[in-house]
Amino acid sequence: MSKPTMLAAVCERYGPPERVELRAVERPEPTEDRILVRLRAASVNRADLDGLKPRPSFARLFTGFRAPKDPRMGLDAAGIVEAVGPAVSRFRPGDAVFGDLFPYAGAGSFAEFACAREKAFLPIPAGMSFEVAATLPHSAVLAVQGLRLRDGRTPQAGDRVLIDGASGNVGPFAVQIAKAMGAEVTGVCSGDKGDFVRSLGADHVVDYRAIDYTASGERYDWILDTDSHHSILRVRRALRRHGAYVTLGGTSVPIVAGMTIGPLVSMASDRWSGLCLWWKPFHAPDVATITGLIADGKLRPAIDRRYPLSDIVAALRWVEDGRARGKVIIEFPD
Repeated sequence: MSKPTMLAAVCERYGPPERVELRAVERPEPTEDRILVRLRAASVNRADLDGLKPRPSFARLFTGFRAPKDPRMGLDAAGIVEAVGPAVSRFRPGDAVFGDLFPYAGAGSFAEFACAREKAFLPIPAGMSFEVAATLPHSAVLAVQGLRLRDGRTPQAGDRVLIDGASGNVGPFAVQIAKAMGAEVTGVCSGDKGDFVRSLGADHVVDYRAIDYTASGERYDWILDTDSHHSILRVRRALRRHGAYVTLGGTSVPIVAGMTIGPLVSMASDRWSGLCLWWKPFHAPDVATITGLIADGKLRPAIDRRYPLSDIVAALRWVEDGRARGKVIIEFPD
């Protein structure tokens, strides 16, 4: 008897989004503490595109030097539990769940079904749609944790907070979360996305094509950089006393500097700077913070476009070209 199959996006060669193919592959079966989820929605993250290149370049040491070790794609997942393994205790078929597949499965949400340990998922809050749930696991959690240092310090009411990359995947969440904290928020984006960033609640908008915020003379209490393009030493000049600069990623040089130079110079300074090494994927308390803000009307996931799985290459290309204003959703039929 032939085993059941499913459609899934796979990438077996590094390169542009056009390297991604949609194939019929064997549908996974849940074993032990794993659950099989019929996907209803997924979302595209910058991390999905970074995995195609890969970026940073030293990631090849972990993902595969010549080609991806794992051809599956997609981190954010939202859907309905189809089947469960014998050791599963938290879910049963029919439950609506969402999660970040990265820590427990690596990837696989750009497919009709996803299978991962039950720890990868949480119940979708009552009244929340699958597509809203699919925007949250990776990007919104990064936004929360990027606005909190390892010691628990966060922006305070009245602080000046700058979000570099305010219109992308993480930025729109960060702008709104910082506003909910009572901060005065500046969003950095391209000029054509300024109105979108203002609609999120940003008090000020900087067009990075016209102004280098590190050389503008303005100073901030907190800078969250979603994708580093500046020298960490230059960025530190834009911090006020006791300010903090947190970067979430970028190319090799900024990431290495964020792990080494930033923390080192911070030891002899009243300002902290570095990479967000305390990232905890889909950390339940942070997910609760996010869903609480949504329930209170203080956070609204920004959804730019929706694509069917059959148009996965177009969805990835839209994000890769920097056109998205917020999240891009991959939809699946009921």
